[in-house]
Order: sequence, then structure tokens, then C-alpha cells
Amino acid sequence: MTGDGEITRRSFLQVAGATLGTVLVTSPGRLWAQQARRLSIATGGTGGVFYVLGGGIANMLTKNLPNTKVTAEATAAAVDNCKLIGARKADLAFSPGDVLYDAYVGQEEFKSKIPVRTLLVSYANYIHFVASEGAGIKSMPDLRGKRVSLGAPGSGTEVKAARILEALGINPAKDIKRDRLSVAESAGAMKDRKIDAFCWSGGLPTAAIMDLGATPGVRIRLLDMKEIVPKLREKFGPVYYLGLIPKGTYPGVNYDVQTAAMAVAILCHEKMEDDVAYQITKYIIEKKSDLVLVHKEAEHISLQDSSVGSPIPYHPGAIRYFKEKGVTPR
Repeated sequence: MTGDGEITRRSFLQVAGATLGTVLVTSPGRLWAQQARRLSIATGGTGGVFYVLGGGIANMLTKNLPNTKVTAEATAAAVDNCKLIGARKADLAFSPGDVLYDAYVGQEEFKSKIPVRTLLVSYANYIHFVASEGAGIKSMPDLRGKRVSLGAPGSGTEVKAARILEALGINPAKDIKRDRLSVAESAGAMKDRKIDAFCWSGGLPTAAIMDLGATPGVRIRLLDMKEIVPKLREKFGPVYYLGLIPKGTYPGVNYDVQTAAMAVAILCHEKMEDDVAYQITKYIIEKKSDLVLVHKEAEHISLQDSSVGSPIPYHPGAIRYFKEKGVTPR
């Protein structure tokens, strides 16, 4: 802009496959117009925290970002989410730290590096191994020979479940009767006695497991993984740490469960426009109270907690927001 009454025209960059409209920028007090912009959030299965919280974030951002419609999309979760970001078919996504790091460096499920960046850390993810009380499964080694769902194809749950079983010396392809179901499908299959156990990686509490534990005639057991966490850290790095699922989190589980946990990031493509990344980070943190009404895991969103724990670099737009608030992401 070169003068008080002068109008300049600027076209937004293409963000994650969604072409942004033209903006007319005027001097202070003058009208500026922008075509509607559409952004999408890749979440996870409908029974998990990603989907619920992602829906809340989509509604909140739609209310606060000018002329912007944000939608939450159900997906197979972390692995697919990172690939969708890389292909510019989603603008935002959820991923736990281990899968996010694999995407960034191009290993495990990723044939090449994905240009992902973190906007903020939202909460911690806890690995659940849920067993039917009548299946004779008291501890993790008892999974051998059982009917076990390891998570939906393309999910972070499937990656973690395979790593954990291999750390126990259990071959997922040979030593169990393997299913590949989402958390909602796994809970339904356990109700129907079609599986003996399933793995799920998610926040606390997870709705599908809450419902399963409250189902008449169904009793569940959560398996302790304290001895496995050091093996995971040794092989895959500090993205994993020892977490606690407190007693009473799920119906019928009246004991503490120690398990593997990791940070969950909200991520974007490295080429997301800085101002867009800045505004999204700002509103997710500053409108936290709106998100807590959707899911209590949002209570963990804060300047301090959300700027710590990402295994990959933060987006420059997010860094700008945190630094303006006196916090340096690390």
C-alpha cells in the first residue's frame, strides 16, 4: 500500500490444495473483502479423540477466522493424516509424535520425507491394550494366539501395536489372529465376542472404550506396559515415555495402568502461509475454553504445554505467535 486511499490487490497462496480467494486491502477504516476459504482437518476414526476434538476445532475456527469454513474429516488417523498433508489434500491434521517423526524423516510407513510442521502440541496420547475379562488375558504376553485387532490400516495405532508386540517377541503376522479395525469397530467386535483384545492409541477418555466398559455383560481389562516402555525408547527414541491411565478412567477399571504415551501434535504443510498458521495457532490456544466443552483433553492446551514436545520443527507462523507471547517452542 502506497497511500491512504490506495487499494492494492493480493492473491493468497494456495494452502494445502484449497485455493484462497483474492483480498482487497485498503487503508485503515476502509472495507476489505475476501472470498470464502475452505480448510480441512484430518482427524481419525469416529470413536476416537481426534475426531471429536477436531470437530470442535473446526467449528471454533469457522466462527473466528474471517470468511473461512473449516471442516473435520474422519480418516484412518495418523499415518494417513501425514500423507494427506503431504499430498495437500488436508490443511491441518492430528498425529502422535512417533508417526509424525517417521513422516518427517521418511522412515517406517513413509517411503520419502513428508514436508510437515507442527503448529502446537495438543495433549498426550496413551496406548491402550484392551482385553475381554473372559479371554484369559492378564498381561501382554498372554496376547499370543488370541484374536487381536491392532488398529485400522494406515493408523498410528497399527504402527505402535506392531512395535509393542515385536518388543515382546510376538510376531503380529504369525503369533496372533490379527484384525485391522478402528477403535469403534474394535469395541463393536468385542461386544459381539469376535475378538479377544484390541489396541488403541488415543486421549483420555476415549468414547468408544467408555461405551464398551459401560455395556451390560461386558467386562474389560487394560493391560499394563511398564516393562515395555524402556524397550520402545531404546529402539525408537524419546518420543515415547511412561504414562498413566488413572483408575476410574473407564468403567470397571478400578486400578492404575502404566503405559506408553507420547505427545500429540496438530500439524500442517511446511508451505502453509505464515499468517494462516499464526491465526490458527492463536485461536486454538486462546479459545481453549470452547474446546474443553467438546473434550476435556483440550484442558492440556496452553502456551507452555503446547510449545513443548514436538519431535519435528514448528511452523514459522506458530513460532511467531509463541514468541510474541514470550515462549520459545522446543
